[in-house]
Amino acid sequence: MGEYVRDIRKKIGSRPLITAGSTIIVQDDRGRVLLQLRSDTEEWGLPGGALEPGETLEETAAREWKEETGLAVSSLTQIGTFSGEDYYFQYPNGDEVYNVITVFLAGKTKGTESIPDHETLELAYYPLCELPENLDERARLILKEVP
Repeated sequence: MGEYVRDIRKKIGSRPLITAGSTIIVQDDRGRVLLQLRSDTEEWGLPGGALEPGETLEETAAREWKEETGLAVSSLTQIGTFSGEDYYFQYPNGDEVYNVITVFLAGKTKGTESIPDHETLELAYYPLCELPENLDERARLILKEVP
């Protein structure tokens, strides 16, 4: 969680918060998508996170992707923005959010996959037709939109 959201949480507690954020879909040459096994929910999902003050959605996506996978991305193409009841989430600590998620498709990645932060337990590529059972529901909805 970024400093901005942490500061807001100090004022409002775990009450629902509307957060804008972004994620990136990265596919390998076989069309498989890179997923992150999250440490807080132990569910697979798309690496991403909340917009920090002054950032663009593209900058947020690239920063979060680097923090959670160790990879740098280029050639981002926006494929959609998702919001509404389906993107509500309650974290294990009780914090509630209604997400507004802008999704980008990456053209290329640079670097080696790594687990550089405490949010990631594992990284793995999955075919879109064989996604893990314990996939975060928001990620499942987003991946239905992959061109």
